[in-house]
Amino acid sequence: MSETESEPPVVVKIGGAKAVDPAGAVGDVAHLAANGRPVVVVHGGSTVVDETIERLGMEPEYVESASGVTGRFTDAETMEAFTMAMAGKLNTELTARFREAGVDAVGLSGVDGGLLSGPRKSAVRVVEDGKRKIRRGEHSGRIESVNADLLSGLLADGYTPVVSPPMEGKESDGGVTPVNADADRAAAAVAGALGADLVLLTDVTGVYADPDDPDTLIESAATPEELAAVEDAAEGFMGKKVMAAREALSAGSGRVVVADANVRDPIVAALGGGGTTVERSALGGDADDEAGEGSAAETGGETA
Repeated sequence: MSETESEPPVVVKIGGAKAVDPAGAVGDVAHLAANGRPVVVVHGGSTVVDETIERLGMEPEYVESASGVTGRFTDAETMEAFTMAMAGKLNTELTARFREAGVDAVGLSGVDGGLLSGPRKSAVRVVEDGKRKIRRGEHSGRIESVNADLLSGLLADGYTPVVSPPMEGKESDGGVTPVNADADRAAAAVAGALGADLVLLTDVTGVYADPDDPDTLIESAATPEELAAVEDAAEGFMGKKVMAAREALSAGSGRVVVADANVRDPIVAALGGGGTTVERSALGGDADDEAGEGSAAETGGETA
């Protein structure tokens, strides 16, 4: 058995912010795939979604949940722009970049084959001006199932899936509606379902003990106490990434790395100890699935 055959798959989440350059990740995925290590790519797209919304004459809207997590509010018009940007423009363009690099990439949204599915959340609890309110008309969801057989079949045939929200939102009457889902947490769900290593690429080196000081990088967390320190240090967008890390590990991922997308060979560097690595042992003796807590449905879904 070769070294790559003995290693778990890798799920790579490429951030959607302008500051994240996917070029290095594209090259690394090509390298890993050529060497026989299965890779699934999940991508975000908050910047392009916002730009699409603005071109359509609307304003992007973000809301804060009762737990203090910020996410996009996705009404029907916003959902239309979201789908255009994510599953249409970004997924197609990124898939083309991988194919140009020699990767046999297949673009998928979370709706395809019921890849990512769960109940639609049509109303969310938010905090506005210090008051708790309920906002209706939301199109978001919490991922409760992953079609791992679809991904495993593609990987076994030598393909590299490139996955983006929206997800398959299940209505109470049995209907299906495409809805928003946070891409970090989508990647976590995929990694957990495949028992894969998860690499969350972003525009900083990792999680900093002092969010304003890159010299305070937390290199690893292997105990519950160390994971708690990482969670305490994570602010803003990093909070969702650390939340996603816990969810991935709880669902079956062996380790999660939060790392810089813009360094040379970013995925290989992350798997080699770069960034902030959270080991499964950081959950302690309790590895129960905690994915229902603070769900993307509560916070409007995709933010990065």
